[in-house]
Amino acid sequence: MTTIESVTDASFQEDVLAAPGTTVVEFWAEWCGPCRALSPILQKLQEEHGDRIRIVKINADENMETTVAYKAMALPVMKVFRDGEVVKTIVGAKPKRAMEMELAPFL
Repeated sequence: MTTIESVTDASFQEDVLAAPGTTVVEFWAEWCGPCRALSPILQKLQEEHGDRIRIVKINADENMETTVAYKAMALPVMKVFRDGEVVKTIVGAKPKRAMEMELAPFL
């Protein structure tokens, strides 16, 4: 099982902005019910499509600098990065099929 890696304000530059390929960043919080519902869906997507995309998560409450910089105020929100730039934003928890459709251009 591939575990979804956590990133922080301190590691964001190296782990996301400088990373090759496509990285999906989930902004989440422990108190967020929809975030908890989305977690196993993202885990499954990472297992099935990890050769084409990388999924990481960042705790919005503990990493306010990055959360504010990317205007991730409604949780959960996913930002898709390619070559250090946001190329797509996905707001809210969605079923697996809907998430695959949102991410289809990157899969």
